[in-house]
Amino acid sequence: MELDLPARQPGREPARRIRARTVLAVLIAVVVISAIVAGLTRARTQSTAVGSGVVVIETNLGYQGGQAAGTGMVLTSSGEILTNNHVIRGATDIKVVVPKTGQSYSAQVVGYDVSHDVALLRASGASNLKTISQGDSGSVNPGQSVQALGNAGGTGRLSFASGTVTNVDRAITVGDEQGGNPEHLSGLIETNAAVRPGDSGGPLLNSFGQVIGMDTAASAGNDVAQTTTNDGYAIPINNAMSIVKQIESGNGSGSVHVGGTAFLGVESTASSYSSGAEISAVVAGGAAEAAGLTAGDLILSVGGHTISSPDDLSQVVLTQKPGASISAVYLDQAGATQTTNLTLTSGPPR
Repeated sequence: MELDLPARQPGREPARRIRARTVLAVLIAVVVISAIVAGLTRARTQSTAVGSGVVVIETNLGYQGGQAAGTGMVLTSSGEILTNNHVIRGATDIKVVVPKTGQSYSAQVVGYDVSHDVALLRASGASNLKTISQGDSGSVNPGQSVQALGNAGGTGRLSFASGTVTNVDRAITVGDEQGGNPEHLSGLIETNAAVRPGDSGGPLLNSFGQVIGMDTAASAGNDVAQTTTNDGYAIPINNAMSIVKQIESGNGSGSVHVGGTAFLGVESTASSYSSGAEISAVVAGGAAEAAGLTAGDLILSVGGHTISSPDDLSQVVLTQKPGASISAVYLDQAGATQTTNLTLTSGPPR
C-alpha cells in the first residue's frame, strides 16, 4: 500500500531494519510515546550536561494519528536546524525545544534529501540560539573516542553514550518493518556508542566536542525496543552540510527537495489488472477529492508522466510544488478513461 505521504502506525515510527553485510539494525529517528519510552530510557545513562546547539524535535503525524520525537542540531543563531529526513517524514506539525531553557518554536521544513536522509528546518521567530561546533568528518579514523548525544527515548532530555569509531565509509540498506521500500545509505561512520531510538538527527561528537556526524541508525537485533545495540551509524557531517548548502541555495535536484511538499491526498495500491496506481482511499480536503477522484479509480498518468506503480505516483508528485496545477489521466470504476486537472495542496514532507 502506498500513500501520497508515508503511512505509519498510530503513535509510533514503524521499526526500520537495516542490513549491512550481516548487521540487522533499525533507524533511530523516533520512538513510541508512553510506556515503551520509559523502557528505553532506563537503559541509558543520563547526562547532566546539555550539549550546545542540540535541540529536541517533536512532531505530530496528523494523517496517521500519531506523535514522534527526535533530535536536531542548530546551525545558525536564527534557527536553521539540521536533522534526519526520517525524523520529520510525514509530520504535519513540527516543534523544536531547547532543553536547557524549555523554549519552544514551531518549525518549517526548508528542504530535504530523501535518499541521503538529511533535512533542514527553520525555527520560527528564533534568535540568539547556541550553535554546534562543526568538526571535520574527513579526518575521522577507527579507534578515536566519540560520544552520541540526543533525545534518547523521546523524554525531552538530552543524554549521551560514549564509544569509539569502529569503521568508516560503511554502506547499509534500510528497509521498513516488512522488509520493503529499501533505502541505501553509504559513506557512514560506524561506532559502538550505544545510540537509541530518539537520537536520530543528534550529533556524534569527537573528543573536542565537535560534531563529526549525525546519528542515524543502530544495530538492534530483531527488536526496536531492546536495550542493547551492537553498532551505530552516523552520516558524516561534511556530507550533511554539503546537502544543507544545496538546500540553502534553493537548487533542488533529483534527490534534494527544496520548499514545501506537494500533496495529492490519496492512498494507493498496485493494480492487479494493469500498471498504474489504484486509489484505495482519498484524503478529505486534498487535491484528489477536489478533482472528483474516488476510491477504485486507477491513475494512469500525472503531469504527462506514465504511472506504472504507487511509487511512481509518489515520485512524480514529489517533483511538484504546492499550488501547481497538473493534469491526470485515470480509469474510473466503470472502466472509462477520464482526464482531470489537479491543484496540488501542501502536505507533510516525505
